Amino acid sequence: MNKSEAQKEARNQTAQDAELEAALGYTFRDKSLLARALTHSSLAYEQTALAAAKATAKSAEARARRSPLEDNEQLEFLGDAVLGLIVAEALYRAHPEMSEGQLTRLRSALVSRKHMGQVAHRLHLGTYLRMGRGEERSGGRKKPALLANAAEALIAAVYLDAAGSTGPCETALTAARAIIERHVIEPSLPSLLQEASRGTGIGDHKSALQEFLQSEHRGQPEYVVTGQSGPDHHKRFLVEVRLPGKAGASGTALARGIGGTKKHAEQEAARRALRKLQAAPRATRKAEKAPREPQEPA
Repeated sequence: MNKSEAQKEARNQTAQDAELEAALGYTFRDKSLLARALTHSSLAYEQTALAAAKATAKSAEARARRSPLEDNEQLEFLGDAVLGLIVAEALYRAHPEMSEGQLTRLRSALVSRKHMGQVAHRLHLGTYLRMGRGEERSGGRKKPALLANAAEALIAAVYLDAAGSTGPCETALTAARAIIERHVIEPSLPSLLQEASRGTGIGDHKSALQEFLQSEHRGQPEYVVTGQSGPDHHKRFLVEVRLPGKAGASGTALARGIGGTKKHAEQEAARRALRKLQAAPRATRKAEKAPREPQEPA
């Protein structure tokens, strides 16, 4: 690359950085932190390997002293911790009426790889990532896990940039909190709360049922596959959720669920059981009869 091409690339990079900063709502003082947050390890590896290949045997000592291009893996580690802290604090302050289990499930949903991949997608992070040619060819810019990692690294970069040379401080937390609230919490929390209000346990009906049964000291639910049908490529499973019985006795059936996989059938059975238990008067919950619906697959 000649000098003119290098200058053009630098201008394009500056424009891209400014574009991302505008979308993010934060302007970096230390642009190297932003660059590092967007650098995948594949590029760092390729550039380090290229430099080593060009070096001669006489420059072995200099090559040993040479630091590899910094990637975003360590930033991802820090960003994960900052993300977890700020999301937990935000939920704790905003929803004091919730139980520990409810808060935990909300936090898990918000900081999950799946959700952070969605956050990265909304910010179009894939467009700005710097990666090696091999990763580029394999579709790295669209990989959810890679995008989620970059989003966490970006959070850490904001935190460190706001902290400056003084180290962690309230200013750093405030900056990171603003980014997390704007891009992680606010776009998704309303729908998650709506799911929770319907007793769905943020999409995890089994966890919601288990928490409900524990609150009434009724033991751990058991899931039993009682039937299956259909060809291998289109199986249907029938699962029954039961309360454990005494030694040697079969458990009390609460509900049944049908699904294309055992896990989906278990979730459906748990959803039906929870809805049934919550609708029943407390005094009659201990006298549940075996469910009639849905029927066994043919």
